[in-house]
Amino acid sequence: MTNNQDKDQKKSDSKQNKQPGKTISNNHENNNSNSTNSSNTENKTTKKSSPSPKPSLPADKPKKIKKKITQNKTLVGMKMENIEDLSDQVEVLHSKSSQIGNQPHYIPITRPRQADEPPFVPSTPQNISESGLSKSFIEQLCLKHIFQGGDMSGSDITNRTALPPNIIEDVMEKLRKQKLVEITGSRRTGIGRSQMIFTMTSSGYEVCKHSMRKDRYVGPAPVPYKYYLKVVRTQSIHNNQLQMMDIKPFFRDLTLPDSVFDAIGPAMNSGKALFFHGPPGNGKTAICQRMANCFGGDIFIPYSVLVDDFVIKLFDENIHQISHEDSYDPKLDARWIRCNRPIVITGGELTLDDLDLSYSESIKYYEAPIQMKANNGLLLVDDFGRQKVSPRDLLNRWIIPLENEFDFISLHTGKKLEIPFDVFTVYSTNLDPGDLVDRAFLRRVRYKLEVKQPTAKLYQKIFMTECEKRNIPFNKKMFAYLINKHYKLAKRNFNACEPRDLLEQVEDLCSYRGYEPILTKEILDQVAENYFVDL
Repeated sequence: MTNNQDKDQKKSDSKQNKQPGKTISNNHENNNSNSTNSSNTENKTTKKSSPSPKPSLPADKPKKIKKKITQNKTLVGMKMENIEDLSDQVEVLHSKSSQIGNQPHYIPITRPRQADEPPFVPSTPQNISESGLSKSFIEQLCLKHIFQGGDMSGSDITNRTALPPNIIEDVMEKLRKQKLVEITGSRRTGIGRSQMIFTMTSSGYEVCKHSMRKDRYVGPAPVPYKYYLKVVRTQSIHNNQLQMMDIKPFFRDLTLPDSVFDAIGPAMNSGKALFFHGPPGNGKTAICQRMANCFGGDIFIPYSVLVDDFVIKLFDENIHQISHEDSYDPKLDARWIRCNRPIVITGGELTLDDLDLSYSESIKYYEAPIQMKANNGLLLVDDFGRQKVSPRDLLNRWIIPLENEFDFISLHTGKKLEIPFDVFTVYSTNLDPGDLVDRAFLRRVRYKLEVKQPTAKLYQKIFMTECEKRNIPFNKKMFAYLINKHYKLAKRNFNACEPRDLLEQVEDLCSYRGYEPILTKEILDQVAENYFVDL
């Protein structure tokens, strides 16, 4: 009887498995059937309560959750282990060929992420270990500041080196005991040695001169290169999750078709390179300049970084725009500046030398190349194909960085340094792409967008938007007159920049004549004659 009951049960289970709407994996047919059928019933109920789910969501959800988990901590610094053993050593920070024992070991310092907090917030180092620098380097930097600036107080040295007062006080006390500096007075009453005036002794001059033979950098203290690498990865511009509603507000002053957003949006989410092409005057550069703002969030950039005891100056006031939220905060490491994500724009002046470290024998420190200054931001190669270097040579130089997201640059010693290439690279040209690039390059530039000349309908929309910006009354009859006489009869194509340019001339002409801007046949003929040139 028991065997017959088992057979009947198996037949019953087999019939249930064949019923429509039930899905049971072949690999689990021998598992508990009651549990499986219960699961199927729950899945069926779920489908009714949440209709039409997007098929991609289940596959993407684990990645999103994983990303949130890995970012639930905020990086606030990196400290160096065994600082006592390293204080008098040359710091080899990024050398694969060096002995591991000769390299300082850095440990990230993190804290739980607070609401609306960026992934990196540099906290003030509490001691020399947390500064990531050796005692000897800080001592030499302080001596060079006194050598350059003359007698100065402890607070002056603190401001110049961007290191906290407690570190500077310890360093200056050690220099005083070594008779390299001496205290000559006090500027005013204050706490500790911050207001004491330090003067360099003759022995201090000799030590300083010896130090400046290999390095003449005098500025804010650098951060270790490994610290910089960690921060670049933390603030990465890659793997965004932007949607059209996120990016459209940044292009509010431009009139663009949705097809443009559908092209640049996925490209920005990937962080991969984007290639713009099309006739001049239709918004390629304007689009690129607004794209960096879409990524959102400020980042922190160091004044300089330290590699193999050599300083690389990174912060560039012509490129890095200091955030309006940047203000003095004693809790933050002053060696880092809070900036908007950088936008580096280069045009016909670009050469291959600009892509490598710049080293001068007179100053004996490095200036970072443009792609390093653009890290965590956008690099726009405008007017591509008009550079002093040939397009082929320039593209060959970019192939490895575009593919692997890192680059190699050379120190004057001959050593190759691997640097992160965390850059959203955009190429823009009004030349024929077929004359500039080959298949290998196009394969590495995943996204391409042709910015076409506007249609008549879009041109009118742009014209009306520009009139509204300038408080110029839009006159439909005058606009039709402009189109008929200066476009259709002249057989001219529309360009997106022309409404702005023509209306600027309308403002200039009306201002010269002493009345408010207005559209008339005579004014439109005058500005069109001044603007258009028939070649």
